[in-house]
Amino acid sequence: SMEHDFELLWRPVPSSAPRGMVFAETVNGEPHYLLMVMPPDDGTVTSRMPREMVFVVDTSGSMHGVSITQAKEALQRALTGLQPGDRFNVIEFNTHPTPLFAESMPALASNTGMAQNFVNRLRANGGTEMNAALQYALGTPPQHGYLRQIIFVTDGAVGNEEGLFKLIEARLGDARLFTVGIGSAPNSWFMRKSAELGRGTFVIISALHEVQEKMDTLLR
Repeated sequence: SMEHDFELLWRPVPSSAPRGMVFAETVNGEPHYLLMVMPPDDGTVTSRMPREMVFVVDTSGSMHGVSITQAKEALQRALTGLQPGDRFNVIEFNTHPTPLFAESMPALASNTGMAQNFVNRLRANGGTEMNAALQYALGTPPQHGYLRQIIFVTDGAVGNEEGLFKLIEARLGDARLFTVGIGSAPNSWFMRKSAELGRGTFVIISALHEVQEKMDTLLR
């Protein structure tokens, strides 16, 4: 439908060696180049560093309706993807940030069960104080020996993008920031730029049936 982007997906043929390609095109006398580098992808199992995943979810009033439903589904999918040895936390924010735990906790069944109940109870109301939520997520001391990943789930309805970008640059440290855009018209520019500054990736979930595929791709 007209309210959704057209998305073309393609996958390169698997290879046991890394590959690089350069595409060049000249338009109006100006050269343009695209460099693509792909790692080996032949099913070889590599060692996996334990992750500390901090899920930050927007529950402000603009998320009311199908958006909060999509956000909750996305979080539940991510929680089921946690592996033994990982640590995690969930922080909801509207006018104020509200963390589930005071610090990241081991991904034990008892803790993930508490998180699933926490997510089920989320409701959309209040303001969008994203700055405070980001400061809280970035300010929690990282766990030694873990790859720290912050997963930001929001429609991006903010008015202070530049201030948030500066905060990410100043406070990110060794963490990676991933953004999940929710709803039929998320602030894609904000999502993309935040993930770029955060050395992560971003996905947009515009319908409930996309949650599983998009979240699985992001978590991989």
